[in-house]
Amino acid sequence: MYLADSRGTPDTSRPAGRATMPGRRAVVPGAVLVLGTVSLVTDVSSEMVTAVLPLYLVGELGLTPLGFGLLDGVYNGFSALVRLLGGRLSDRHGGGHKAVAAVGYGLSALCKPLLLTVHSLPLIGAVLAADRTGKGLRTAPRDALISLSCEPAVRGRAFGVHRAMDTAGALLGPLTAFVILRLAAGGYDAVFTVSGCVAALGVLILLLFAPGRTARATPAAERQRRAVRGLLRRPAVRRLTCCAVLLGLTTVSDSFLYLTLQRRLELSESWFPLLPLGTAAAFLLLAVPLGMLADRTGRRRLFLTGHLALLAAYGLLITSPGGSPALASVVLTLHGGFYAATDGVLAAATADAVPERLRGSGLAVVQTGQAAARFLCSLAFGAAWTAWGDRTALTAAAAGLAVSAALSALLLRPDPAQEQAR
Repeated sequence: MYLADSRGTPDTSRPAGRATMPGRRAVVPGAVLVLGTVSLVTDVSSEMVTAVLPLYLVGELGLTPLGFGLLDGVYNGFSALVRLLGGRLSDRHGGGHKAVAAVGYGLSALCKPLLLTVHSLPLIGAVLAADRTGKGLRTAPRDALISLSCEPAVRGRAFGVHRAMDTAGALLGPLTAFVILRLAAGGYDAVFTVSGCVAALGVLILLLFAPGRTARATPAAERQRRAVRGLLRRPAVRRLTCCAVLLGLTTVSDSFLYLTLQRRLELSESWFPLLPLGTAAAFLLLAVPLGMLADRTGRRRLFLTGHLALLAAYGLLITSPGGSPALASVVLTLHGGFYAATDGVLAAATADAVPERLRGSGLAVVQTGQAAARFLCSLAFGAAWTAWGDRTALTAAAAGLAVSAALSALLLRPDPAQEQAR
């Protein structure tokens, strides 16, 4: 349904954030499905490790909660430090996006079996940091490949298809890990071994089937450095980055949201691993429809609407006196809808605002700002939870998100010239 024989020529005359209705050739190309397959396979591998890591570190290795907190911070925040590097490298030599993405995927694949050999906090932290370095290197080049492989009119749909396939891996990974834990004699060793093999398969698919160079030749090195530094002088990029940072500063991490929901439901620990699957299922079902909606109604508008869905989830958790299955269903659906309306949609909106020769760098600038802001939010929310409790901390986050959404709506207002052009 989403295959195309060729990607066509991007139409840069359209206003950013809004696209024409797809025509006969305006469909998602096969390159997007290849990259989606790579992400699906890689996410199976990554989520296998993520699902068992808390149990392995605390239960098997006996790390303290403080030690686990430090490792969790490394695992979730380190990739933000290298995203700019990945985007910058991928824009050199006429678009080396595939090569940089392959290095990132390969580095993460190598780290999975290394978990079998390390058993101390510093060494485990080093392996996790290397794994997140791989993720940071590959994210912007991969999204650049997606945006450069399709017409502007279907970028939202293309990213929606990719994110849906990626999320399918996020669903399969934890389920695979728990099946292995129940059946394999080696337990965690078996999980890490299988995870490494699956990650290697993802790298192989990327090398064999993903498209190569998709961008025109870049300017000389010094000129390119000046162009990259000038990205934030572009009003559209600057506004998107500011909004991503503002909203990221009030986006509570998934783990804290699930812990809050567990308290409201008084859910036993044995059922806790199923909560992320609810978010992933909603993300999987909504990613493509909302990506198509973004192509029709405007990507920036849907990006803001997605944060209103997250605000509604916060409101339910704050005001709910007790737990019920209905509360869990609604909150997790809103949470998955938030990701479906923002993750790929922000990448598509950024691609509209960045020239082709700097696509990887532009995506990295926005994504780095968002990732760093979310990392700071996690630290602040954890401190607020410790000091005041989960309900007060979530109330403060909800108030901040409402203010950030209002400011972002002002920042992302279309220019009068663009409105007249429409």
